[in-house]
Amino acid sequence: MRVVGVTPDAYGGPEALRLFELPDRHAGPGKIRIAVHAAAVNPTDTVVRSGLAHERQQGVDPPYVPGMDVAGVIDEIGPDTGTGLAVGESVMAIVMPRGSHGGYGDSIVVAPTSVARTPAGRTLVEAATLPMNGLTARRALDLLAVPPGGTVAVTGAAGTLGGYVVQLAKVDGLRVIADAAESDEDLVASFGADAVVRRGDDVARRIREVAPGGVDALVDAALLGALVLPAVRDGGALAAVRPSGGETERGITVHQVWVRDYRHEQAKLDRLRQLVEEGRLTLRVAGVFPPDQAGEAHARLERGGTRGRLVIRFRADPA
Repeated sequence: MRVVGVTPDAYGGPEALRLFELPDRHAGPGKIRIAVHAAAVNPTDTVVRSGLAHERQQGVDPPYVPGMDVAGVIDEIGPDTGTGLAVGESVMAIVMPRGSHGGYGDSIVVAPTSVARTPAGRTLVEAATLPMNGLTARRALDLLAVPPGGTVAVTGAAGTLGGYVVQLAKVDGLRVIADAAESDEDLVASFGADAVVRRGDDVARRIREVAPGGVDALVDAALLGALVLPAVRDGGALAAVRPSGGETERGITVHQVWVRDYRHEQAKLDRLRQLVEEGRLTLRVAGVFPPDQAGEAHARLERGGTRGRLVIRFRADPA
């Protein structure tokens, strides 16, 4: 099997990524194997590449392969695996990378609870952009538990995660105040945001102009941390998608969002599929790269400004 990864002696920038050939793996009991066609590129993947996740790799042999979501075709189902899925079906999966077990490869073995069918009428490249970010957005909103009719704010709303949060919040019956640069205002409005305010370090003030009493909760996809706390009402809540470690105020609860908590929530992943098919969740691909240009994909991601996910394509879609 072919993977894109990094060795500890080469941790660093995008140029650290290179191709490796590894022995083929097979689906053991309770597992399925996916012939990967596409793997999305996420900011979390750069943590593996740079070496910041090295402690999590202890006890496993390199190369260390990034990648948290894939789409492809089931080509092997292990014994004693009651999946409801069949060889030849197109599926997407969330992956928890460790060692050479990451999404940047042409084959991966996973638990069926991490897998769902791809949305009908969508390519595998498009489907690869959904599992990790979609489940992260779902986890954030579930932690906040704002009842229908409540108000939630979203920072980083033009990004992949933020866009999913806006759309899922609308599915949940919430009022949404989202931020955007001037060039992204129409995009964010198209996700269904009830109000769009200008992004920036003083976004909390602009959110308060729309919701003078403060919002019930806020999903901080832009990683602004304490800067956005003033936008939240007393006793409200904030969902942090990176460890915050900061002080809170006015009885505001900070929920730490870990997508790994939903890595076996197949029903939630399948619900995301249904929402895409219903036109209520938008898949966005910002660019497609072959495996030998994975480093270029990382470089483009780190330059910022992508709207949608970059994708590494290992195989063409099946005919």
